[in-house]
Amino acid sequence: MSLITEIELLQVDLPPPVPRSDAIQSFVVQETPMVRIRCADGSEGTGYSYTIGTGGSSVFALLRDHLGPRLLGRDAAQIEAIWRDLLFATHATSVGAITSLALAAIDTALWDRRCRVQGLPLWKVAGGAQARIPVYTTEGGWLHLDPETLVRETLAAQAAGFKGAKIKVGKPHVSEDVARLSAVREAVGPGFEIMVDANQCFTLAEALRRVPHYAKLGIAWFEEPLPADDLQGHVRLAANSEVPIAVGESLYSPGSFADYVRAGATHIVQVDVARVGGITPWLKVAHLAEACNLAVAPHFLMELHVSLCGATPAARWVEYIPQLDAVATSRLAIEHGHALVPQAPGLGIAWIWDDIERRAMARARLAR
Repeated sequence: MSLITEIELLQVDLPPPVPRSDAIQSFVVQETPMVRIRCADGSEGTGYSYTIGTGGSSVFALLRDHLGPRLLGRDAAQIEAIWRDLLFATHATSVGAITSLALAAIDTALWDRRCRVQGLPLWKVAGGAQARIPVYTTEGGWLHLDPETLVRETLAAQAAGFKGAKIKVGKPHVSEDVARLSAVREAVGPGFEIMVDANQCFTLAEALRRVPHYAKLGIAWFEEPLPADDLQGHVRLAANSEVPIAVGESLYSPGSFADYVRAGATHIVQVDVARVGGITPWLKVAHLAEACNLAVAPHFLMELHVSLCGATPAARWVEYIPQLDAVATSRLAIEHGHALVPQAPGLGIAWIWDDIERRAMARARLAR
């Protein structure tokens, strides 16, 4: 039987390998809640989610005190039923980041177990649409970097075969953003994609002001221009922008994505598997995007998203930001500017458990 008999919970803190900053925050530490489930038949799976420096202990407490106990004795094969039941059990705190991040840690563990039992990689079990996806980098485009460093980092990415690079925007005056972006465009030429990301820092008026300047530089998309709860602002911006509008990393449910899609408020769907609540809801959003002829370009979490992008034909890009190098031996395989899907059974992540145990800031064990 695949009844869940034991759950191990961990919180592992991982410092980023390089300084990361955007228009509203700095990425100081990645708090990584982890869930290991074990079943009566000997099968097991490991899942995780993340924060960028705050809330990790709250996610851990929700897993330990409320969600974890509800898993014990459940049939691990019933992933959809478990996700729905846990979502209902947390209706007083949904929709929200803490709840979604906790659900994601459980849901990814259940999917990892399913794939391992079947002896197949996640991308095949979840759909099997494509084995390679174009990849772009964000790691050399942070807001604190000066134009000379941006140019150097982006040229290095181009030489390494990346198809594009994301540059953070949101300097106090539009001329500063334009100077940075112009220097990069001049260096890489017209055939290399440049994306920009404002991390929700603009008002509608300021976003409308800056769009024509970005458009002149052939920008591939304008990401998170406004606060995520400003749906009508995104509707107006999307209708008046020459640059495609990308939204999604700060939406926490399939329903929120449906609102954006129905309203015509986004051109590119950037669903984040941790922030939307796991693989189960991620696939719902990806299929929604496909049905509406919208591209999917997920946010962050490349170690998981490469497989999920492989599962759906709507996926157009994988974002390169190394996240788990300190606690996993697996690496994103890149060939001719494309990320290659993992072939190992499960999520495709080879954990280093000794290092995980050493870095654990909190741990708990629940058993039936």
